[in-house]
Amino acid sequence: MLYVVTGPPAAGKSSWIDAHAKPSDIVIDLDRLTLALTGPGAPNWNQHPLHIRVAHRARYAAIDEALQLLDQLDVYLIHTMPGAKALAKYKRHKARIVVVDPGEAVVMQRIEAMRSPAMERVATRWYRARAGRPREAMPQASRSW
Repeated sequence: MLYVVTGPPAAGKSSWIDAHAKPSDIVIDLDRLTLALTGPGAPNWNQHPLHIRVAHRARYAAIDEALQLLDQLDVYLIHTMPGAKALAKYKRHKARIVVVDPGEAVVMQRIEAMRSPAMERVATRWYRARAGRPREAMPQASRSW
């Protein structure tokens, strides 16, 4: 099964995966990939743009490979704001879309506390894109921050 976990920055997407994925599952998370590709002491968030560039390439390769293995294992993929093309691809693979959203006020508070101010723009864009859609209940509370 393919799980596409979406939501604004600092919503708790990685925490949701930590609570649901098994050790035998594949987890494709850009933050984790970037951290894995950088040296000791690199930040968990607010990574250098060149590190993110390399991690993006690794992420695309990981997605392509993991989608070929869905009959053998579960894949958890974080995709903050999938576009129509990505959603169509995920739909072809019968993905379950999981929206993790503890609410805009909580997200903005978390971003202010531990993320780059640039993430505020990403979160604002995420919420604007969802305006007018019914709010889904979050499948599970996020971690306590």
